Amino acid sequence: MDSGVLLTRELKRLNILATTIPEEFGNLTFLRELDMTRNLINGSIPMFFSQLKNLTTLSFQGNGLSGSIPWEIGEIATLEELVLDDNQLQGSLHKNLGKLSNLRRLFNTRIIGNLKNLTALDLQGTSMKGPIPSSISLLTNLKELRISDLTGTRSKFPNLKDMKMMERLVLRNCLITDRIPSYIAEMKSLKLLDLSFNQLSGQIPATLDSLIKIDFFFLTNNNLTGAIPDWILNSKRNMDLSYNSFISPHRASCLQSDVNLVSSSSSSRNKSIPWCLMKGLPCPAEAKHHSLFINCGGKNITVEGKNYEEDLNTKGQSNFAPIETRWAYSSTGVYMGQENANSLATNEFGLNVTGADYYKTARLSPESLKYYGLCMRKGSYKVMLHFAEIMFTDDQTFASHGRRIFDVSIQEKLVLKDFNIAEEAGGVGIGIIKEFNDVWVNGSTLEVHLYWAGKGTTSIPEKGVYGPLISAITVTPNFEVDTGGLSAGAIVGIVVASCAVILLFVLLWMKGCFGGKDLENKGVKYAYVLQEQGNLLKLVDPILGSNISKEEALGMLNIALLCTNPSPTLRPSMSVVVSMLEGKVPVQAPIIMHSSDNQDARFKAFEILSQDSQTRVTTFSQENQSQSSMSMDGPWKDSSVSLQTTDETREYSSSSMLLDKDLYDVNLL
Repeated sequence: MDSGVLLTRELKRLNILATTIPEEFGNLTFLRELDMTRNLINGSIPMFFSQLKNLTTLSFQGNGLSGSIPWEIGEIATLEELVLDDNQLQGSLHKNLGKLSNLRRLFNTRIIGNLKNLTALDLQGTSMKGPIPSSISLLTNLKELRISDLTGTRSKFPNLKDMKMMERLVLRNCLITDRIPSYIAEMKSLKLLDLSFNQLSGQIPATLDSLIKIDFFFLTNNNLTGAIPDWILNSKRNMDLSYNSFISPHRASCLQSDVNLVSSSSSSRNKSIPWCLMKGLPCPAEAKHHSLFINCGGKNITVEGKNYEEDLNTKGQSNFAPIETRWAYSSTGVYMGQENANSLATNEFGLNVTGADYYKTARLSPESLKYYGLCMRKGSYKVMLHFAEIMFTDDQTFASHGRRIFDVSIQEKLVLKDFNIAEEAGGVGIGIIKEFNDVWVNGSTLEVHLYWAGKGTTSIPEKGVYGPLISAITVTPNFEVDTGGLSAGAIVGIVVASCAVILLFVLLWMKGCFGGKDLENKGVKYAYVLQEQGNLLKLVDPILGSNISKEEALGMLNIALLCTNPSPTLRPSMSVVVSMLEGKVPVQAPIIMHSSDNQDARFKAFEILSQDSQTRVTTFSQENQSQSSMSMDGPWKDSSVSLQTTDETREYSSSSMLLDKDLYDVNLL
């Protein structure tokens, strides 16, 4: 009989095949502890538990229970621990539950009332409306208090002055607009203080340096000012003061090992402090980057011809990790019940992961994870975020009941709310891409922020499996990238200048300004005759040598002739010229409308060309009565010429050489 009594006093860590709570449990009237953590139990909590008058512990953590908590539970006067987190319970709580005066541990419910013996209260992700009720000050035995992500109105810091035994205090994103109370220094056993994502102002109380047991100190995303205390700057513990408005210490650096100070300064432009401490993370040099490929939590890999950089830094509790000035990540938070949990994830369950290799690894964070594209050019970008859930199973065990839920913002704009990877992808181990096509960078930094708002499960398949997770990031520009060659605008400018030079040359040539009747007799149609004969390359300055591309030079000359066609109606528009230069439209040979007035000039040009093929043409300056010749050997046959050295000739020569030099750098392919 005694052994039977012992058996019915403790039923711990039961692993049963049933999917509902057996009614026979209502007959175990001597039962003191019932722990059915991490099973596959669905349905609602039965009312018969009120018959178990000796029950002290009731735990259904990590199941699939739904509905509300029955008011009959309040009749179990002996109950000390009620653990119902990681289920799907909802609805309001009956006031009768406030009769549980012996309750010491309560998770994911909203009871405060008269529960003065509570030592742990977890109200994260409950969608409670603020402010935090004043009655919480009565829970003076609390050692662990976690409240997060309230909605509603702003409020002052709650009165926690008498909670001297506090060990872990989390008031994250609770709409608190106040100063940090100095009485927190009286919580001598405090190990974790998380007041991040509020609107706290003023300075950090100097008395907090007496918290000698503190391991985690998170104040990120507030409006704190003043100087950062030396005891924080010199600390080897995990501290995050990022995104505040402090007076920046001159001895701080972007590689502060355990203290995250990114964007913690009140200044946005101050060359005397590191760039990473300033608002907006301004580029310390030239903003030249226009793409980003990161394999989050994995090694260097190549996917579709793109090199995804490795991201293997294991730090994540209060860390800012820049990769030169190309990209960086910032991570904040500590996992409940698993403070040393890894910040990198792998496919531990051997899932048949579909998609690219970057879906086999991931980076995760218990609270906040930010990725930055640094020194980015201004403009519009396409951002693709790659996800795959690799930390839950796809079988019928309790490990398949995990639910990861988080939010995603890009450039401080919420783009994904309550995002569940497995649900969106249609299962675990399946890659999914979330694409955002018009993300603007107006400064030089692109920011992707993943944030856990307290929702989803926190202990399936084990404690510390929750929060944001990401597999890879792809960022590409929506604008034409100048890779160092001539842009379309520069090429257009060259063509316009070339056309202007040719037009000026033609006008001067018609006026006989290039020294003598022999040159004048070549006439306006000289270049067009060379084009008709297929010898247009004779116009290229031989000084360029043999390195010039014949195809490029010929294309540019034909475009120039098109622009200077004697018939205005046959000249191409500038948009067509640009299309030719970009290779979108083929370069057409010029069509010349010959008239009877210019036939003699054409015959003279042919005669000159015939003479050029037999002898070298030499001209003499009649203005200075001095002879000067200059021979230039070119890369093609019959391309050697001599030019006058008068001022006018030098002016033409320098212009043509400038044109030819510009032609040398233009890539028409």
